[in-house]
Amino acid sequence: MTPIENIILDKKQIDHKIRRIAYQIYENNVSEKEVVIAGIYENGYLFAKKIKTAVEKISPIKIILCKVIIDKKKPINPIETSINFEEYKNKSLVLVDDVLHSGTTLIYGIKHFLEVPLKQFNTAVLVDRNHKKYPVKADFKGISLSTSINENVSVVFEKGNYFARLD
Repeated sequence: MTPIENIILDKKQIDHKIRRIAYQIYENNVSEKEVVIAGIYENGYLFAKKIKTAVEKISPIKIILCKVIIDKKKPINPIETSINFEEYKNKSLVLVDDVLHSGTTLIYGIKHFLEVPLKQFNTAVLVDRNHKKYPVKADFKGISLSTSINENVSVVFEKGNYFARLD
C-alpha cells in the first residue's frame, strides 16, 4: 500500500483530469468525425483508453485507439503501432503518455507520427514534471508538478483504482 502522503492525485482527481482533457480534445476537434488517440504503452495506453471513453461520452466523434510501443531504454529503436499508418493518415491525432519526465519518449513518439501527414497533432499527459531534456510540451495536461530531478512520479493503474504518487 502507498503511504497517503505520497499520493499527488487520487482516483477522483484523475477522473476529473480525464474529463477536462476529454473536453479539451473535443473543443480542439469539434469539426472532426474521427480522432486518433495514440497511447504510449503501457500506462500511456491505459490513460488513453480512459480518455477515449470520456470523449465518446461527451461528443459524436469516433475515437480510434492506437497502442504505441516504444522501447523506453532505447527509444531510437523502431516504434510499433497497433494500427496501420493509413488509418491515421490525414487525421487529427493525440499522442498520450502518463508522465512527461524528460520528454524523451514523447519526442520519439512525435517523430514517428510526423512521418505521415496529419491534419492536427497534439500531446496529452496526466503529469508534466517540468524537467524536459527536449523541446516538447504537453498540449493537454492534468497537472504540472515541479519536482527535484531525483524524485520520480509514477501512475499506478490497478483494477478499480488508480492514482499518481511521488516516489
